[in-house]
Amino acid sequence: MQSKITKVLQHMAHTHEQMARILDAERHVAVRMSQIVHDLPDAEPDFDGISGMIESSTQVNKNIIAYLNALADLEEAMADGVGRVIKELNGQEEE
Repeated sequence: MQSKITKVLQHMAHTHEQMARILDAERHVAVRMSQIVHDLPDAEPDFDGISGMIESSTQVNKNIIAYLNALADLEEAMADGVGRVIKELNGQEEE
């Protein structure tokens, strides 16, 4: 039984590692987009008028929100996985 739990933990760790790599890639995109926004001129930017500027700002905000949601999903997945393992270990201790 212990080896099964160990294998499950190994698979969970690998899955979490892959999810973290994806989030890291998304983080790089969000950071780069923030740098681009920061480098934009403060006075009279040319974004095809106000509507273009609003659209660009909306896209940046959507990317940041998507990244934060992905972080929350990762945290929830990790908590679920660890919770299941703890329940299994508690059940094994009772036996």
